[in-house]
Amino acid sequence: MTFRVQVFARAPVSGQVKTRLIPRLGADAAARVQTKLTEHAVATAIATNLGPVELWCSPDTTHPSFAALAQRGVVLHDQGAGDLGERMYRALSSAVLNGDMAVLIGSDCPSLTLDDLRCAAQALLAGADVALVPAEDGGYVLIAARTCASRLFDGVAWGSHRVMAQTRSRLRELGQTWQELPPRWDIDRPEDYDRLLREQPQILSETA
Repeated sequence: MTFRVQVFARAPVSGQVKTRLIPRLGADAAARVQTKLTEHAVATAIATNLGPVELWCSPDTTHPSFAALAQRGVVLHDQGAGDLGERMYRALSSAVLNGDMAVLIGSDCPSLTLDDLRCAAQALLAGADVALVPAEDGGYVLIAARTCASRLFDGVAWGSHRVMAQTRSRLRELGQTWQELPPRWDIDRPEDYDRLLREQPQILSETA
């Protein structure tokens, strides 16, 4: 089995992304933050050398920033319709049904490291059905899978502090084994942006 590394990202359209940062930064600057975070996530995915990197785009693949990343050998896919769970299942199952394993990350978590992605992959190789990196706010920022059941994503309150707890319950119900890595923080609120400035300011000046 081989790995696919999948990155979920929204097109950096001014006024439509990082909306909770807009009162602080303005719509255009918030969109630029989205661009930089996506570039960083893709660079991290490529640097793992785990396998092909896929950028799963919302609402579609047509934004120029996505085309620029495709020039780096990243394969673009539409996330398609549905809630976050349906879209993640679509991406993960596209790999699993073809005999591959998948490591899926969002574009909003610059604290994810190369080791996080590689350790998640190693957990699957060691026999876990799923590996997860919880988010400090109660969700998760990485899911890796060697098997994929749609029920894992059913009825989850996406965007809430209950996501990780509900996912654990689904895994137990499915009889699947999983491994959790240390939690990481992501960028959503102004205080998260302040943390980015303190801990990883270089991300905002990196070039793709």
